Amino acid sequence: MKKPLVGALLTVLLLGAGAAPAVAVTNPGTTQARANGTGVTARTAGAGTQTAEVRAKAVSFAGTVALSNCSGSVVRTPSSLPGDPALVLSNGHCLETGFPGPGEVVLNRASTRSFTLLNAAGTGVGTLRADRIAYGTMTDTDVSLYRLTRTYAQIESTYGIKALELNATRPVQGTAITVVSGYWKRTYSCAVDGFAYRLKEGAWTWKDSVRYTSDCRTIGGTSGSPVIDDATGKVVAVNNTGNEDGQRCTDNNPCEVDAGGVVTVRQGINYAQQTYGIVPCVGPGSQIDLTRAGCALPKP
Repeated sequence: MKKPLVGALLTVLLLGAGAAPAVAVTNPGTTQARANGTGVTARTAGAGTQTAEVRAKAVSFAGTVALSNCSGSVVRTPSSLPGDPALVLSNGHCLETGFPGPGEVVLNRASTRSFTLLNAAGTGVGTLRADRIAYGTMTDTDVSLYRLTRTYAQIESTYGIKALELNATRPVQGTAITVVSGYWKRTYSCAVDGFAYRLKEGAWTWKDSVRYTSDCRTIGGTSGSPVIDDATGKVVAVNNTGNEDGQRCTDNNPCEVDAGGVVTVRQGINYAQQTYGIVPCVGPGSQIDLTRAGCALPKP
């Protein structure tokens, strides 16, 4: 997984608020902090990252958020109303309560988590707060949804920023996409290379995962970033993992398993979880209702 950056808060306190992410953004070729299972290690951003950023300028940071250890975005469904409480999308492995175990679903749990809202230029313009973890899991998918204390209308009125819309249809191979990290204030552009029937990483298995082409060299802290369809501006997936070392199906080294059980390892390739399946599960007032028609998210 693109592990949460557990040491990031300390780095910010020592260097000044925003200092660590700013260095990473403005110097794509320098050493970057990346977390692994034992702590924060360093990694040099690969060649081509800057080119990807230039290509991605059509997609902005507006509506994305920075968590303490991950990235995320304020999202809405096609049927969301201005007066509904806003939702923040991130990964299940970014929850402040820790990684949900296999088969575990977090539903409607109290939370006071805060998020830094970014404008189009990637500047933090305000703090949003949650009152609930509306949903979170690492089973079949790797997703978390937080319910905020403000409505979509209140956020737009205060900051002039609209929520990103979740696409209600499945993305297709070849779609041009941009991964937008609110944590690093950095973008990665590539395309949907294909789909993994099953993506297995350690104890977790995810279904129908998006595989990026090699240009999206996402790093730790990009966990939870929205994956945006360049043509529509809608969210089609949420960034979550990549095979770092070429190992087979271990933590930080997911493997693909096809319908026949054949395992494929793609070192250096990164993945995301599709989000169109979230749309049927969001009812009036931004309530997560797992009994709604078409909702296939895992249940507690």
